Amino acid sequence: MTYGLSKSKLMAYRQCPRRLWLSVHEPDRALETKTATAAFATGHEVGAVARALYPGGQLIPEEGPLDQALQNTAAALGRRPRHALFEATVSHKELLVRVDILKPARSGWDLIEVKSATHVKDHYYEDVAIQAHALQEAGIPVHRCILQGIDSTFVYPGHGCYHEVLADGSVNSLFWEEDLTCDIRPLMKAVASWRKAAQKTLAASVMPPSTDHCEDPYPCPFIGFCHEEKGPDYPLSYLPRLSAKERDRLTALGYQDIRDIPPRVLTNETQEWVRAVTAAQRPDLRPEAAASLKGLGYPRYYLDFETIQFAVPIWQGTRPYEQLPFQWSCHIEQKDGAMTHQDFLDLSGDRPLRAFAERLIGAVKTSGPIFVYNQGFEGRVIAELAARFADLKVSLQALILRLVDLLPLTRQHYYHPDMKGSWSIKSVLPTIAPDLDYAQLDGVQDGGEAQQAYREAIDPNTPVARKRVIEQSLFAYCARDTEAMVRLAHFLMGSASQQQ
Repeated sequence: MTYGLSKSKLMAYRQCPRRLWLSVHEPDRALETKTATAAFATGHEVGAVARALYPGGQLIPEEGPLDQALQNTAAALGRRPRHALFEATVSHKELLVRVDILKPARSGWDLIEVKSATHVKDHYYEDVAIQAHALQEAGIPVHRCILQGIDSTFVYPGHGCYHEVLADGSVNSLFWEEDLTCDIRPLMKAVASWRKAAQKTLAASVMPPSTDHCEDPYPCPFIGFCHEEKGPDYPLSYLPRLSAKERDRLTALGYQDIRDIPPRVLTNETQEWVRAVTAAQRPDLRPEAAASLKGLGYPRYYLDFETIQFAVPIWQGTRPYEQLPFQWSCHIEQKDGAMTHQDFLDLSGDRPLRAFAERLIGAVKTSGPIFVYNQGFEGRVIAELAARFADLKVSLQALILRLVDLLPLTRQHYYHPDMKGSWSIKSVLPTIAPDLDYAQLDGVQDGGEAQQAYREAIDPNTPVARKRVIEQSLFAYCARDTEAMVRLAHFLMGSASQQQ
């Protein structure tokens, strides 16, 4: 049996033959992540905006029978005068491609591949080469092969909001272009052999072995299946900052599970600590953590931000993929233990940045430590707000000087075997406060989901009732983050049980 291949399936083969085999023979084993879903949505958005560069172009719908898309493409290619084609669909020798944009050129067509990335990535060359090969073999002359991506230095000059994205015609300067025509010629010659090898893989009755490319160039949807298939309870990957060279050395010595490694084999102090704690199967909280925290004054502020990154900016003065804050939560603790909570969230779709900053300044006053988890993130967001609003600069910069980062403090003084080598708040929290499980939250349970929820909430087509549900989910999620920091700080000071 000969299996047909799409460009995406052939790219899957190039990453890992097993990924291709599973996608055809056992597709139910795939686990599509929210990150992958979000990336797909971003790519679709960027592609739609890129089409605005070619007025009068014809879109070949993906919906409906494949034969219809092939026929529509063939008809459009022969039409005069010629116009740009979007999602042109071509099949040759069991290889199917859909081209983002085909632009008429003097000696054929320019193939334009649109990416949401800000720079050229290595696997894009193969991506474009597969498409160019299929077009050429199908008798469609390709003049140039162009990669088009997002220029991260672009600043949206418009005055609109979500409803008026790039309505001022500034779309042209949003994209950069790279001519890959010469670079991909050697790869085009190899596509036929890739196709034959991929079809041979699919024809095999036995699943091929996996490779080490589970995350490169894309996270594989079958990674969970492959990892369930093998591996110890505490693999070497749980050792923090383990280099490939050190991993290979430990593997060569016969160690696969952290618990099998004897003392003094690891030379890195943190890795040895993780090994010892894992082997003992008992958490370790060092007393120095309490000493670091007890000297800090009151009131104490526990602060967390939620941000959004738009590939296509929608607010004046903002750039692609800039981290723009739209929500904060702050738990405020007094010396007597009294706790209050304040928060901010703007779902109007208008630019929330100034109101975010003003309300924040008012909430945290002028004195007292401001606890965060990963100071680099909150500090950077505050610094960018200070650069944006000159009249708030002094007040915002003063906040940065008050930040106290719980992440390095936790990393230096606390470890539990269940953290699996990670000190993210979502890895630490279940070991000290299992009652604050994020899985108990409805709707929004992590930062990625918060971004997607925000996008949905500010969409003018979202019903009011649905918007209210999202609002409550976002409030609950962000508040959980700051409540988690409160519990963590108390734990580190010895106010909670040290052995969960």
